Amino acid sequence: MDVKIENSWKQQLESEFQQSYFTNLVHFVKQEYQTHTIYPPGKLIFNAFDQCPFEKVKVVILGQDPYHEPGQAHGLCFSVNDGIPFPPSLQNIFKEIQSDLGTAIPGSGNLERWAKQGVLLLNATLTVRAHYAGSHQHKGWEQFTDAAIHRIAENKEHVAFILWGSFAQKKGEFINPDKHLILKSPHPSPLSAHRGFFGNRHFSKANEYLIATGQTPIQW
Repeated sequence: MDVKIENSWKQQLESEFQQSYFTNLVHFVKQEYQTHTIYPPGKLIFNAFDQCPFEKVKVVILGQDPYHEPGQAHGLCFSVNDGIPFPPSLQNIFKEIQSDLGTAIPGSGNLERWAKQGVLLLNATLTVRAHYAGSHQHKGWEQFTDAAIHRIAENKEHVAFILWGSFAQKKGEFINPDKHLILKSPHPSPLSAHRGFFGNRHFSKANEYLIATGQTPIQW
């Protein structure tokens, strides 16, 4: 199957594209796009990979589902298009960056600027039906994104994995802490941010690790 995804990721994930679960997933997703409003736009399904080639990955942030309201999702977890109001979790992420690093809250919630520096902003599920959170879970996306995380964990060294909330932590539980940095805290959602997301200092900790391992820090 010829999947339109950035070349280095295509090489890493080629064996996934040949598996029956992925064939079934593609069939399901195509049907959904034909019969419902689905986010993100089809050409942006693999945007996280396209914006951050495999060899450039130095930080991974795991999300769960794309945003499911109009104009928000564009294939990067927690990120929204320019001009879109910040969803609550993204507001809290920016508040923590401001507290941690002393930087001003940006005017745009578009996190492509992080992706281009080597931050893989990966949702576990890469598509969603409009207005229905979680509607494309358990269709095969989780197996595919698990494979991507495995490739990073096995084939790279000194990557900072940022795991917010129990879902992300479970998804990353196989990562070797002797080979990579694993940062865990509650999710930035308003439901849990005050239980330990605020004050986690994950952004400065990730940068300290990158510097200590001879890498360029992220301009958060």
